[in-house]
Amino acid sequence: MRDDRLTDLHHRYARDLLGFLSGFTAGNRFSAEDLLQETMIRAWGHLDALPTEPEHTRRWLFTVARNIAIDAVRRKHARPSEVGLGDVIEPGPDDTSATVMAVDALRTAIGNLSTPHRRVLAELYVHGRSPGEAARRLGVPIGTIKSRAHYALRSVRTFVDSR
Repeated sequence: MRDDRLTDLHHRYARDLLGFLSGFTAGNRFSAEDLLQETMIRAWGHLDALPTEPEHTRRWLFTVARNIAIDAVRRKHARPSEVGLGDVIEPGPDDTSATVMAVDALRTAIGNLSTPHRRVLAELYVHGRSPGEAARRLGVPIGTIKSRAHYALRSVRTFVDSR
């Protein structure tokens, strides 16, 4: 019975929810579908508390979808921007000396960071962990992870740009 209700909810509201969520993802259909899936998972977990009247059900689903989308946008903006190392490390046909100098500058910049800042960058960008995972692994608050990542990246950029 629970599966039938969820199937009915999906058939009835998925198209409208997907259109609504596309507005949060700049039209990226794959991201919107991920948000829709998260909305349906949340609905499945709360089927017993879900309103039975169609208009109230619709309102509930759109509120949940909106909150999930806002959380996704916040997560995206909370993570520090990544350093584009691909342009620095991949040499072109005549860029050998420039590449060597850039890699040397990058190594020096990272070497000049404090150990806690280097560890945060390694957790986030070498190991690909989220700020929350890095915080748990390093035993520090998530705010400290974000702050250290921000200042470490800023320091690396400043050093590399000055060369």
